[in-house]
Amino acid sequence: MNNDERICSIALTLCPGIGHIGAKRLIEGMGSAAEVFSRRQELPELLSCVSPAVIAALDNPAAFLRAEHEMEFVEKNRLTCLTLKDEAYPSRLRECEDAPAVLFFKGNTDFNRLRVIDMVGTRNATEYGKQFCADFLHDLSALCPDVLVVSGLAYGIDIHAHRAALANNLSTVAVLAHGLDRIYPYVHRKTAIDMLENGGLLTEFLTETNPDRHNFVSRNRIVAGMSDATIVVESADKGGSLITADLAVDYHRDCFAVPGRITDASSKGCNLLIRDNKAALIQSAEEFVQAVGWNAEEQSAKPEGIQRNLFLELTDEEESVVRILSRLGDLHINTLVVEADIPVNRMTSLLFELEMKGVIKAMVGGVYHLLGN
Repeated sequence: MNNDERICSIALTLCPGIGHIGAKRLIEGMGSAAEVFSRRQELPELLSCVSPAVIAALDNPAAFLRAEHEMEFVEKNRLTCLTLKDEAYPSRLRECEDAPAVLFFKGNTDFNRLRVIDMVGTRNATEYGKQFCADFLHDLSALCPDVLVVSGLAYGIDIHAHRAALANNLSTVAVLAHGLDRIYPYVHRKTAIDMLENGGLLTEFLTETNPDRHNFVSRNRIVAGMSDATIVVESADKGGSLITADLAVDYHRDCFAVPGRITDASSKGCNLLIRDNKAALIQSAEEFVQAVGWNAEEQSAKPEGIQRNLFLELTDEEESVVRILSRLGDLHINTLVVEADIPVNRMTSLLFELEMKGVIKAMVGGVYHLLGN
């Protein structure tokens, strides 16, 4: 049995009937993908809801051969293979129930920086949408120069978001609906190459995977899951952007939409998101930064420490959250999850307890403020 966690993680994704959620639950239950395979026969005793069908699916030598072939491609092309166990794996995404067991990356960036957004929209972008991308990221780069901008390299809003990020020296990552043995659409190849120095290309798909329609839906969950906030710039009343927005809401992430005229087809989806309270209306970078609590000037003015004896009744985890808020200022729950390295479900409970104790206050958009600081 191959005990390489990367090969085992890839092989697990190739076992029929397991799925994203099943693979993640198995890895979390056993501690690693390698343990899932090495203790395959014991799984029904160790984990609940493991059926004989799962045991049979894991007996898959062909999956390991394919996984080994993929790792040869990864090593030959100097790619990065990230498993759920790796520290560099996007921590926000890891908290999602359907997070991929393995990711492939080419480029240079930190997925776990304090601020990550995704910008998505229609493939038929208008000048209004293109200009918003340019203006928004120009202004955001001055307010939050460390932000990571995520999109999908597609025609329209996606590619304009990537290019605007590059123009303003912001790190930008494209999440692809195919393997890293190709670029789709090919006309965006130059932009994709430019992104490798400050950002890069990310995918869950193996080589030889075509950019089929259902793959785009699957990749949307990565776009939404690895970000603090989703910004829908333009969208028709149906399409992938609205799917990404719905996923962001399901993941309890902030969602924003750029309003447009009710007669504009490319703004119908955004207007519907705002009308249905699925997304907050956004008009500028300044407005966005305020909504998510990323005011850099306010954060830098906060004191560095906090006196332990002021909060004698706090648990170690609660005190850790208080110290982070004291040091960095008002923060979104997703940023707190990353900084404290505490799962989002546990963090939600901690924040509730701290609010009940009168230590913090919940603000608009999932942002938390330390009282008396």
